[in-house]
Amino acid sequence: MSEPIEVGIVSYTLSADVYERIGADFDPEAVDDAILAELNRNVPRGVVVHRNGKAFAEPEVAEVARGIDWQHLLAQIDVEQILADHSR
Repeated sequence: MSEPIEVGIVSYTLSADVYERIGADFDPEAVDDAILAELNRNVPRGVVVHRNGKAFAEPEVAEVARGIDWQHLLAQIDVEQILADHSR
């Protein structure tokens, strides 16, 4: 079995500005984890994004993974619902 190949870095976490603008109390780590989990559900098989934002792919899908439009995938995630699910 071949080692996964690093194919990019994904900035998936919400900034402090977003939390400040919303003005509610959230568990930022839980929100980030939920966004990451949803992102990983939406990437092609053999691709995974780690908590540090590094994206890895199995060698056979590495070229496809390098072409992923990460911003498009992130825009598909219902962040409002995730925030609602993780408010304190």
